Amino acid sequence: MRWLIGKTAFDAMASWVHEWIGLAPDTLAHILDTILVVLAYLLLRQLFKRAWLKRIGDSSKRYHASKTLSWVLGLLAVLVIAKIWLRADISLATYLGILSAGLAIALQDLIANIAGFLFVITRQPFRVGDRIQIGDKAGDVIDIRLFMFSMLEIGNWVDADQSTGRIIHVPNGRLFKEPVTNYTHGFEFIWNELPVTVTFESDWKKAGEILQNVVNEKSEKLDDSMRRQIRELGTKYQVQFRHLSPIVWLKVIDFGVCLTVRYLCSARRRRSSEDVIWKAILEAFAAQDGIDFAYPTTRLYNNKAEGKPEAGGPAPKA
Repeated sequence: MRWLIGKTAFDAMASWVHEWIGLAPDTLAHILDTILVVLAYLLLRQLFKRAWLKRIGDSSKRYHASKTLSWVLGLLAVLVIAKIWLRADISLATYLGILSAGLAIALQDLIANIAGFLFVITRQPFRVGDRIQIGDKAGDVIDIRLFMFSMLEIGNWVDADQSTGRIIHVPNGRLFKEPVTNYTHGFEFIWNELPVTVTFESDWKKAGEILQNVVNEKSEKLDDSMRRQIRELGTKYQVQFRHLSPIVWLKVIDFGVCLTVRYLCSARRRRSSEDVIWKAILEAFAAQDGIDFAYPTTRLYNNKAEGKPEAGGPAPKA
């Protein structure tokens, strides 16, 4: 550092630091040299990534090259810092502290992955067999290792949380950067909803009754296992479920009356439950002359011919 800012300027700065902090000039020089090495490491890593890694077309090769580059530059930075401080007259504790800081910078991803593994083992946000989502990736956990965990992917281009067949390997360090959602740990059921829209002219009251009967019959029943899980969940977390029975909600949308069927189902049986319930709905509606499904359409409404008499429609027949 002396050669960079000049001996006179450095001596003046060292004298001021020694007066106010009590830090020896040689120790100050080693600290500034260490900072310079760290800045050089960060600068060289960015320069190599921009000048060299962009030329690698294959994403897999680019990833491995980036990791290798970070490891090599980090190791060189640690060796240079170690050489700086080995020549200094410092205590072993100070040296180990500086060395630890250098290693933490060079191996930050590796340390984060190990810390993530310890977090999974101690806090157990998920276990092997759980269905989770981390960031925008979801799947069933099939393996947990020191540096990463693996998931059998669900969703993506496949509908209703079905498996895609792909295995996702996620670094454990992502646990500290992304929210983790667990589908099955603590409570193995999720709420599922099926929107069923009928025309305005349909007997929507009858349609609601049919849907309620169908979901009561075809959805999973509230058994002792489900009640036990709810009690345990309420003990561990501030969670309360007021309504666990299937229910049908109603709202009016642009092209009809939307009846939303809401029910509990196993996290892994969402699609099969939809299949069973939809088949029962189609069969029940097919037997009803006064109920028609609605879909986005364009129609002409003549209020004078179709409206209510009090709203400007035709006069009632005598």
